[in-house]
Amino acid sequence: MKEKNLIVAVTGASGAIYAKLCIETLSNNGYHLEVIFSETGKQVFEYELGIKPAEFLKNLNVTVYKEKDFFAPPSSGSHPSKGMIIIPCSTGTLGHIANCTISNLIHRAADVTLKEKRPLVLVVRETPLNPIHLENMLKLSRAGATILPACPSFYSKPRTVEDLAATVVERALRHLAGKSFNLSKDWK
Repeated sequence: MKEKNLIVAVTGASGAIYAKLCIETLSNNGYHLEVIFSETGKQVFEYELGIKPAEFLKNLNVTVYKEKDFFAPPSSGSHPSKGMIIIPCSTGTLGHIANCTISNLIHRAADVTLKEKRPLVLVVRETPLNPIHLENMLKLSRAGATILPACPSFYSKPRTVEDLAATVVERALRHLAGKSFNLSKDWK
């Protein structure tokens, strides 16, 4: 197994900056990433950041899979990975995973991650939350997932939007990789 193999999925929720920082940080720290963008995730990424995902990913340590490729390695429990993060995670994706209604590779890879008892971090980007969202979060938390709403912190006195987003990504990566990444080294 590749020692630092992680799955990163990007859905169509707003918050593409979180995905960008997550992928850059992991890739720059020696992780090999298996990246899955939903079709809407690609559109939101380009809309919010002004860059196509393929252009962003081309020089990073990643393997990219199409969301409809059920033959891709992350769809099997025998495929080794250290865990998975969905960043940002739409509540639609959350609902599919919570209720085992698998309609794409993101859902299947998350299901496999849970059944293999590997870390699954869902960076949910929605507000306000309705009772169905909350029930799905509770169901997934009980199944072993980490529900990490994209709620930035202000303790470090971030100066830019990227600094603010980094507070969420840092926390998410601690849960996924079990170590700290100092994205905020020059703040204050």
